[in-house]
Parts: sequence; structure tokens; C-alpha cells
Amino acid sequence: MQLPRNGFKEALRAGRLQFGLWLGLADPYASELIASTGFDWLTIDAEHSPNDLRSILAQLQAIAPYPVHVLVRTPSGDPVLIKQYLDIGAQTLLVPMVETAAQAALVVAATRYPPGGIRGVGSALARASRWNQVGDYLRSCARELCVLVQVESVRGLENLAAIAGTEGVDGVFFGPSDLAASLGLLGGTTETRVQEAIVRGINTVCSAGKAAGVLCGDRALARRYLDAGATFIAVGADTTLLVRACKELLAAFKTPPPTAAAAPPDRGAY
Repeated sequence: MQLPRNGFKEALRAGRLQFGLWLGLADPYASELIASTGFDWLTIDAEHSPNDLRSILAQLQAIAPYPVHVLVRTPSGDPVLIKQYLDIGAQTLLVPMVETAAQAALVVAATRYPPGGIRGVGSALARASRWNQVGDYLRSCARELCVLVQVESVRGLENLAAIAGTEGVDGVFFGPSDLAASLGLLGGTTETRVQEAIVRGINTVCSAGKAAGVLCGDRALARRYLDAGATFIAVGADTTLLVRACKELLAAFKTPPPTAAAAPPDRGAY
């Protein structure tokens, strides 16, 4: 068997725009449905959604037949969790709350086998190696792994150049919600200061020769980030889309139609 190719990583290196969607419903059927719609990538969220190792595995399996790449956002940079997500077949990880180059280096090390890292060796039990049926998996797998770190705090921005310059980091993703909170603007993801911080951050990441990404459901603002140099952008989330569609549908039937204006009296007979 051949090692699965990471087309998303190739696209980032080539500078090709990649549009994605966040998956928070924690359901393989819903994830498969969305996988059929044409996005370049989907993120299974294990930080803020009720996902665990088995639900993520089920979603990876459900999405696998479709031409879309899957990112897994881990709950943290814990090397034990990273090892488990890699073993079930995730090839691209998005690790939240990275604030220093040392943290970024540890994340990278957790994705590499010794002597280049600290990933535990258990490929005979791993879906990633197709249970040791992928030839030379142990020595070749790093080639197709993509490491994305998430910068979402003032401290992370202060150390951004060093984080982006960390060997093995393929891209930096900006989290507007936590960044806004760190800037004292809780809930203000579209505030000018947040926008400007992200634009400056994108420029810094691009200057380091790495890919920059962001989650942004505001279409005009998403265009601004693309113009600044972002190459992978999540343009929405399944939960938000479902809530919005349900509310719009219900409103169409429950909102009373406007009252017709009374017809003026016919004075033609006078």
C-alpha cells in the first residue's frame, strides 16, 4: 500500500487558495454530507465540540471517499493526544493556543518519530499505516504530515515571527474569537483592532514563507484576509449554517405578512 498523499499540504506550499468549513456537529453522517459539497478542506473540531477519539475516527472514515482534506483541531498540544490523532489517520493537525516557538517546536516533535521527535511507535495498531501495510511508514510518514499552529493571543502575536519560523511548522492559523478576547474585546471578532492584528499577522507569516489561515464567516472581511495573503480560510461552520437556515425557514412562515394598505375611497361617482 502507498502512503496517502496530503494534497492540502501540497496546495499550501504551492500557494493555492483553499476554502474550508468547520465541523462541530460531531456526527459522521453530517460530516459526510458536507464532504460531498465541494470544499477543499474540513476541520473536525475537538477543542470546542463534543468530539472524542472514536467520533473523530468515524468522521475520518465517513469523509475518506470524498475529494476533500480533513484537518483535526486538537484540544491542546498534548503529545499523547497528538499521537492518538495521528495513529487514527489524521494527516493535518491544527493545534490551538500556541504562544511561543518552544511550544510550536514541541508540537512538531510530537508528530515525528525518534530520533527526530517524540511520537510513540505503535504503527502495527494504527489506521495511519494501514496496520503496517504501508511500506516504510515509520520513515516516510512525516513527508505527508501537515502541522498547523493556532495563534490567538497577544503573547502569540508578540512571538509570531519565531513561531512561524519554527522548523516543521507548515502554517499558522489565526483564531479571531480568542484573539479578540486577549485584546480586551470579548466577542468583537470584527473590531478594527482585531482585523488589523490579523492582517499584520498574515504578513508576518507570509514573510516567513509559511501559509497563513483564518476562520471568518464575514464574506467582506474574509476577502480582506485573502487580499492580505491568507491561503487557507474557513468561511463558516456547520452549526452556524444549520441554525441560520432553520431560523430563516421558520421566520418565513411564522412572521405575519405585511398588512395590505387600505384602498382609497372611490370618488369617481362624485
